[in-house]
Amino acid sequence: MTECLLPFEKREREFSTKRNAETSPKFGKRPEERSMQEMLEYAIINIDKPAGPTSHQISGYVRDIVHAEKAGHSGTLDPGVTGVLPIGINKATRIMQWLLTAGKEYVCLMHIHEELPRDKIIYKMKEFTGLLKQLPPVKSAVKRQVRERNVYYVDVIDIDGKDVLFRIGCQAGTYIRKWVHDFGLILGTNAHMVELRRTKAGPFSEENLVDMLALTDAYHYYENDKNEEPLRKILITPERAVAHLKKIYVMDTTVNSLCHGAMLKIPGLVKYEKSIQEGDIVAVCTLKEELVLIGTAVMNAEAIAAQEKGIVVRTNQVFMDPDVYPRVEKSE
Repeated sequence: MTECLLPFEKREREFSTKRNAETSPKFGKRPEERSMQEMLEYAIINIDKPAGPTSHQISGYVRDIVHAEKAGHSGTLDPGVTGVLPIGINKATRIMQWLLTAGKEYVCLMHIHEELPRDKIIYKMKEFTGLLKQLPPVKSAVKRQVRERNVYYVDVIDIDGKDVLFRIGCQAGTYIRKWVHDFGLILGTNAHMVELRRTKAGPFSEENLVDMLALTDAYHYYENDKNEEPLRKILITPERAVAHLKKIYVMDTTVNSLCHGAMLKIPGLVKYEKSIQEGDIVAVCTLKEELVLIGTAVMNAEAIAAQEKGIVVRTNQVFMDPDVYPRVEKSE
């Protein structure tokens, strides 16, 4: 059986410490300590999308259920596709674009137009992975040109005559319907997708899914009975949403300048993942695990270890509000 793990799930998180530092309890708070009011302003809900509505419609339903001003989803699912659909509410809508590039996993039911030996199907499936060229379907949201997409793994769950149930992990932007069609040609026949369910979108999986009925009930208990527990179990912090990104931790005294637009430089850095490469998208966090910003690494781990000055990360988007952590006055 194939090891069904997306690339970030296989990565061992090893950190190097640049300098020793502690965080003050006077500023900020650990994500899990946020109040319910704070969570409802800045959280993600992992909806189990049913077949029928569009992803945009589901976002609207969620917005209305929790009385949010806005809601936005990451990674559109076609109306007939079910499963993992992360939806950010209020301030968390800004983080959804950083989930778009995360790997995805699906369970697919494929119908092959000719009955073939089981061993041949399994063998050819294992072979039809890695970097593959795809021409997006006619009805797609992207420009129709051939592009490469990485299929990380394919694992057969069951074969019943011409019907094949399988799990597939792939790079964002891979069209499973097209993969099925192309696989049919590889077999020397035709094949089409019967049913599709997304089981992972980056760090979101079926383990923390919730349907809209359960969300409605949880919000009712919170609003009417002042019972926060069911809703707190559903609301996911944005910090958990960037689990697929490599991380860098900074000093308390560095946080506010980053919130005001400064680039992260080596003197403000506390620890960093050993696997960071130049060009990686990274999450910069406080020592309390709060997400400060997402940026692009301009040094690899070896350079960070060797140098004592210079820019480490160029900011792409800041998520923490200014002045949560103290200002540091520049010396004359």
